[in-house]
Amino acid sequence: MRDLSHDRSLLSINSTTVKPWSLEQLVEGCARAGISAISPWRDIVQACGVERAGKLIRSHNMTVTGLCRGGMFTASDEGGRRAALDDNRRAIDEAAEIGAQCLVLVVGGLPKGSRDIVDARSQVRDALTALLPYARQAKMPLAIEPLHPMFAADRACVNTLAQANDLCDELGDGAGVAIDVYHLWWDPDLVNQVARAGKNILAYHVNDWLVPTTDLLLDRGMMGDGVID
Repeated sequence: MRDLSHDRSLLSINSTTVKPWSLEQLVEGCARAGISAISPWRDIVQACGVERAGKLIRSHNMTVTGLCRGGMFTASDEGGRRAALDDNRRAIDEAAEIGAQCLVLVVGGLPKGSRDIVDARSQVRDALTALLPYARQAKMPLAIEPLHPMFAADRACVNTLAQANDLCDELGDGAGVAIDVYHLWWDPDLVNQVARAGKNILAYHVNDWLVPTTDLLLDRGMMGDGVID
């Protein structure tokens, strides 16, 4: 195994790691630290202005390993599902404008009042099928990020890398995965599924797991995107 401790070219900082920072602070802070890649969230890109954000990133020669996040496809009615697709098309446009290598997707949990996870997963598959032609036209890969099963009801009904890989196999070109160690380390089939994902790995999030973990969303001590070389 290579020692990457002194090779910052393989490190990308996700903006949630430095959540109080604006996009300007993220870009300038990483540049000062000799880190040449970032993965911003949409809120700080939008606050900066998407066109201005692209110019700022390019002026610092930053690589954008991914834009976080699209997804949240599930809804209790057709209008909600259409709105989600519209928002994801905007996210694809934003990702393209800032030169992101992929759009990271947190797919959504069960619609309000639902207990039907099979239907929720069907909604995700249908939404991805509908979204992919737009993403392919924009040349923007979609990275499906499985979350820990504790989030199945409210944030992501895709909870294992195997489920994400199955979607990629079904959807074909333009669909990939984002592997988040924080959410997937527990999976006994993880090593096999990483090998199966292969070139479909579009992003790799490195985190620690703090014990006791009282809040699975907030107790994330360290987060970064691994740049896949």
